[in-house]
Amino acid sequence: MSKRKISIEDIARKAGVSHTTVSRALRDSNLISPKVKEEIKQLAREMGYVPNGIAQSLQTQRTNTIGVVVTSIADPFFAEVVEGIEQIARTSGLSVLLSTSHRDVDLEIAAIDNFHRRRVDGILVADSRISKHDTNKLGPIAVPTVFIHSQTEDQPEIFHSVTVDDCLGARLAVEHLLSLGHTSIGYLGVGDRSRSNQQRLEGYQKALSEAGLPQKADWVAISDEYNVRTSDVVTGQQMLTKLVAVGVTGIFCYNDMIAVGALLACQELGISVPQDLSLVGFDGIALGGYVTPPLTTVRQPMLEIGRSAMQMLLDLLEEKTVENYVLSPYLLKRGSSAAFK
Repeated sequence: MSKRKISIEDIARKAGVSHTTVSRALRDSNLISPKVKEEIKQLAREMGYVPNGIAQSLQTQRTNTIGVVVTSIADPFFAEVVEGIEQIARTSGLSVLLSTSHRDVDLEIAAIDNFHRRRVDGILVADSRISKHDTNKLGPIAVPTVFIHSQTEDQPEIFHSVTVDDCLGARLAVEHLLSLGHTSIGYLGVGDRSRSNQQRLEGYQKALSEAGLPQKADWVAISDEYNVRTSDVVTGQQMLTKLVAVGVTGIFCYNDMIAVGALLACQELGISVPQDLSLVGFDGIALGGYVTPPLTTVRQPMLEIGRSAMQMLLDLLEEKTVENYVLSPYLLKRGSSAAFK
C-alpha cells in the first residue's frame, strides 16, 4: 500500500489554521505575515508535503512546462541547442519536455499535438519540416510556437523563427579554402534537409562564381537519402571517393559529422589531411575539436540559438511583439585545412 499524500487540509489541521491560510502561505501571499508563512512552510516540509502541480495549473492556467521537438537526441548539434534552451527556461522556473521527430513531418505534428494535450505553455520545434501545405494536418495552435532552423522555404506564417544564415556560412567556408590557394573545391552534402542543403549549396556556388571559378557538376556530391539517414558519418565515408576521383583539393562538407566521415575515409585511403586534401565542416560541434587533425569548421552559435529561441518564446508568453531572428555563423580555423601546394 502506498503512503497517502499529505494535503493542505492535513497541514491546516496540524497547524490549527484554516485551509485558506495554508494555501496563501504556500503561495507566498502578502496577506499572510512572514512569520506565519515560514512556520507553515517549515511544517509542510516536515510533513513531506508535495504541491499538486495539476491543481496549481488549473488555478494559474499555466503548467510551467515547455515542449521541445528535435530531430534526434543523438545529434550533438541539438544537444547544445537544447542546453541553451534549458539555461533560459531554468532561470524562468520552467521545465522542458523533449520529443523527437526523426525528420518525419507526421511525427513532428504528432509531437506538437501531444504537447498541446499536455497543456504546455509554449513549444519550440527544431529543424521543422512543416510547410504551409501541412497546416491542415495541425490542430489549432493553442500556445506560442517558435521554429528553430526551419527546413522549409514556405514556413507557415503563424509561427515565429530563429535561424542561422546558412548561405553566409557556406561562403565563409569556401572563401577560406580560396584564400589558401585552392581552386578545385567540392561540396559534400545531403539530400534530406532541403532548406539548409539548398542554401549551403547556393553559398558554395556563389563563392566560386565571385572568384571567377567554374561550377562543375562532378564537384558536387549529394547523398540521395531522404528521411532514411542513419549516420552522417557513414554518408561522409561513402561519398568522399566521388570527389577525390575528380581531383578536388578542398572540400566543404554540409556538417561536421559528414566531415568526420570524410576524414575517416581519407585515413582508410591513405590521403593525408590537410597535406593532400583540405576539409571544412559546418556546425562547430565539440567532436570536431578532438579528431585528428582538428576540424576547421563554420561554427553555428548553438547555445545562442537555443537561448534566443527560448527568450522569444518567453516574450510571446508575455504578449510582447517579436521579430524573426537570423544569427550569423563564423569560421573556426583548425588543422584540417592548409595552403594548396
